[in-house]
Amino acid sequence: MNDRIRVVLADDHQLVRAGIRSLLGAFSGVEVVGEADDGATAIARVGECLPDLLLIDIAMKGMSGLVASAEIHRLYPAVRVIVLSMHADAEYVREALQVGAVGYLIKDAAPVELELALRAVMRGETWLSPSVSRQVVDGYLSRGKGGPPAADALTPRQSEILCRIAAGRGAKEIAFDLGISAKTVESHRAQIMERLGIHDVAGLTRYAIRNGLVSAAE
Repeated sequence: MNDRIRVVLADDHQLVRAGIRSLLGAFSGVEVVGEADDGATAIARVGECLPDLLLIDIAMKGMSGLVASAEIHRLYPAVRVIVLSMHADAEYVREALQVGAVGYLIKDAAPVELELALRAVMRGETWLSPSVSRQVVDGYLSRGKGGPPAADALTPRQSEILCRIAAGRGAKEIAFDLGISAKTVESHRAQIMERLGIHDVAGLTRYAIRNGLVSAAE
């Protein structure tokens, strides 16, 4: 059984690609199987290589990373997408998640964060760079819990937990933040999934973004 993580890397700057490729090559069990310098080529490379994961720049010549990500999500839904960006604005995060990305990584992140992001999304989790996560959570909490669409479906506590799930926080972290047990968090998460008819963390994150539970900080 091949348990290597096969990655396609898309960025329109050759030196940036070379640097990221070098980092990926140093991670255990990670292999770069294709590269692209624009969105259209990224779609073609994914079709040729059928990787586990696509790392794609948000701003490239020609077709943007967001447009390409949306098309890849439609054509190859099993391929996990992490968007790379210089922008920490949570508005960009919302757009990335809406087109099917399950990770959003700021380009000035430490190398260790790149590996953590890869491992997290391969476990089925959503990864947001910590600087973005703080903006998303703070923006939500500063406006009060819940937006109109979500308020009808979830209790205030469930909305609060969903907000933190969308920020990429694990059950133990959420439990610590809220002063409850991790088991209680897991129970709430199961109830949230049942109420919304969503059965994965990436789907919960996209729901939270779309319905105003999380947004750019004011």
